[in-house]
Amino acid sequence: GVLQVSISLKKVELSVGESKFFTCTAIGEPVSLDWYNPQGERMVPSPRVALHNEGVRSRLTLYNANVEDAGIYRCQATDAQGQTQEATVVLEIYQKLTFRDVPSPQEFRQGDVAEVVCDVTSSPVPVIAWYYNNMEIFEDTEKFQLLSNNNLQVQRVTKADEGVYRCEARVEARGEIDFRDIILVVNVPPVLSVPQQSFNATADYGESVTFTCRAYGSPEPDVTWHRKGVELQESEQYVMRARGTTLTIRNIKQDDGGSYTCKASNKAGEVQQEIVLKVFVQPHITKLRNVTAVEGSAAMISCKAEGEPLPDISWRRASDGYSFSDGDKSPDGRVEVRGRRGESMLTIVGVGLSDWGRFDCEALSRIGGHQKSMFLDIEYAPKFQTNHTIFFSWEGNPVNISCDVMSNPPATMLWRRDKLTIPTEGTANMRVHNAPGRSLLEVTPMSDRDFGRYNCTARNNIGMRFQEFILAQADVPSNPYSVRLSSIAQRTATVTFMKPDSHGGVPIDHYLVRYKDISSHDWRDVQSHGTHTIVLLTNLEPNTTYEVRVAAVNGKGQGEFSRTESFQTLPIREPSPPSVQGQRGVGKAYRLGLVKQDDGGMPILEYIVKYKTDKEEQWMTKLVPGLNDFVVLQPLQWNTQYEVEITARNVKGLSEPTFVKFSMPQKPDITGTQTSTKHTTQTKILLTCVFFFCFSFFFI
Repeated sequence: GVLQVSISLKKVELSVGESKFFTCTAIGEPVSLDWYNPQGERMVPSPRVALHNEGVRSRLTLYNANVEDAGIYRCQATDAQGQTQEATVVLEIYQKLTFRDVPSPQEFRQGDVAEVVCDVTSSPVPVIAWYYNNMEIFEDTEKFQLLSNNNLQVQRVTKADEGVYRCEARVEARGEIDFRDIILVVNVPPVLSVPQQSFNATADYGESVTFTCRAYGSPEPDVTWHRKGVELQESEQYVMRARGTTLTIRNIKQDDGGSYTCKASNKAGEVQQEIVLKVFVQPHITKLRNVTAVEGSAAMISCKAEGEPLPDISWRRASDGYSFSDGDKSPDGRVEVRGRRGESMLTIVGVGLSDWGRFDCEALSRIGGHQKSMFLDIEYAPKFQTNHTIFFSWEGNPVNISCDVMSNPPATMLWRRDKLTIPTEGTANMRVHNAPGRSLLEVTPMSDRDFGRYNCTARNNIGMRFQEFILAQADVPSNPYSVRLSSIAQRTATVTFMKPDSHGGVPIDHYLVRYKDISSHDWRDVQSHGTHTIVLLTNLEPNTTYEVRVAAVNGKGQGEFSRTESFQTLPIREPSPPSVQGQRGVGKAYRLGLVKQDDGGMPILEYIVKYKTDKEEQWMTKLVPGLNDFVVLQPLQWNTQYEVEITARNVKGLSEPTFVKFSMPQKPDITGTQTSTKHTTQTKILLTCVFFFCFSFFFI
């Protein structure tokens, strides 16, 4: 039969990337069915081409078509005689709308010309339209321009231009349409706001300072801090807050001073600002040492100090408060101060013991001061401290001969007697007791040869000195003199006298007062309190004549008596008027205190107390034993004035009376408070002046 070939499709449109198969059918008895591409080449299987033959049918499959696959494909059948027949199919390849490079968001720097990219392709070429805020952007406006490559150009882009832009593509022939929304972001370069560009701080006081560096921009800038080209990191010393816009420097030290740089950066750029920290340093004395100088030499004392600003240095002598500054000289010209940057030198020529002591160095600047003290130590040869070089004793009585020395460094001390050194361990009747600055020679004289001269020698590395002491024999004191009697009463008298002219070489221990009734042969002794030259004689008989004499007693013994003096005690008489002190009692009772006066030489037997109201004529009498020191009058009447007469009595008779007046308060209001009662129960007491006594009291 006649060979015939047909293809299921005559013309096919295929989008790029799509796949399609075609079926070729032969009528007759074909030997082979072959496919030929548009280039006339017989097609064989490949990754994108599949061939499948089944007798009189052959299927061609094209995968993932591309533009180069377009053209006329032929299916050719061949029979056994070599006759061929073919059929064709036309394959047209078109590009669908494809957005190839449309990033979102797209970012631009403020003020730049922004080109918003919308890379879209299709076949045929698409028509592009741009929209902003749902309104189409037309070409050639002052703000926008549509470029030939379909991109949108925005002139001098600002934050106001931010938003969503739509790129819309259309293929009119196919009615195909697609779009992409593009977010436009405008980045604003950083701008810095630094409220304060310089700071002052003081070092070593735990102070902190906070720099503020506010950064504005879009996106929000990153703020970093730098010093000497190195970025600062968060630490105990550096504390950053508010996204780095504040830098706090803690525990400021001197080396924290200088420039700090605040840098702000974002996608749009970088900007920086310098901040200066001026660190003041409190004055600090770094060198001041104690100095030792030999008496008569020169002493040089150095004081070094540092600080920012550099301090002025001055001196103060603690002994007299005298101050020295650079260039000063003391009135005597011995002390002079010279200074140079950060150091002051105090020079003392002809150093003496008066220069010994503390010197204060003070470093002072406008932000503070620092003071340190040093000690000027003066080395000198021994100096004896006392002119007491004569000591007294007697045989068998030990005496301490004291040799007191000032020296620096401490002196070694020894004793000599007749050019022979007394050993420190002592001899039979001598002992040496050494203490800093003192050597005691304890001598117990055994015979006359132990009295005489003793030599104390003191030595240190500056020099040697000696002092001579004399041990002399002591004597008893001479007699006191000017014996006087005073305050003579019925049973007492006071003896006063003058010290003797000579105490015998050793201190007086006490005085012995010896007295007796002139008609008696027995003397009585009274010893003074220590060396007081006044002695009270007691338990004397009234109206009696006495003799008295005084002797001084020292360690050696009792001296001679003074000249004997005589005196007569007073006769017995009536007592003096009693003294009265009033005191408020309890309720309707009143208490009067009795103060005994001169009893006239005999005990007071009783007090006779008479009392009455000022409205009555009759007295009430109360007898009080003489040993009592008060009398209580009761019961008394409220709101009444009383008169009191008090007389003291001894065996000789009655005293003159003492008169007292007092007023009883009103009856207390039991409903009143304790406080009001206290204030409404005041009692006034008026005591009448009697003879030489006058009393006035006021009681609550």
